[in-house]
Amino acid sequence: MSSPAHSAALFGPPAPTEDRKPPLAAAARSAPTTAALRLSGTGPGCAQARAFTERTLAAWQLDGCVDDALTIVSELVANALTHARPDPAAETEVWLKLTLRTAHLVCAVTDPDTAVPTCRPTTDALDENGRGLRIVDALSEHWGWTRRALKGKTVWAMLPTGRPSWNGGTATA
Repeated sequence: MSSPAHSAALFGPPAPTEDRKPPLAAAARSAPTTAALRLSGTGPGCAQARAFTERTLAAWQLDGCVDDALTIVSELVANALTHARPDPAAETEVWLKLTLRTAHLVCAVTDPDTAVPTCRPTTDALDENGRGLRIVDALSEHWGWTRRALKGKTVWAMLPTGRPSWNGGTATA
């Protein structure tokens, strides 16, 4: 399993979202498109995150990475809701942010917990817990976490979108 990367440079300012899809060449050179959702810090948060991700990726015409994105978002949100709540009875503010970059989709979940995300060792092959970040690692091209300035962290994963990237004016796949 690869070690998670730490980078604060993944997220630029949000770009305005358009209702129509721009030509591919223009889209590849434009600023990232971003969609964000504040999740209720309770059980329905995972369902909210999945529905939001599905709607957003449909609007961005990213049918090819929907299944992997839904799984990654589910795992990241479940981890935040399970491990980042200091008081299980209190609601925790958790944010989901999807960013469409030139050739990647970045799925990021921000929570108030300062604990470093780790892959827990599993001793039982049928154990239901402790596999979330391993799944994220297997499905994403890169994943990592970024510490927030005041408190908390953002855990993110990057998926290739299948769209060409631009390198000095020439498209690369």
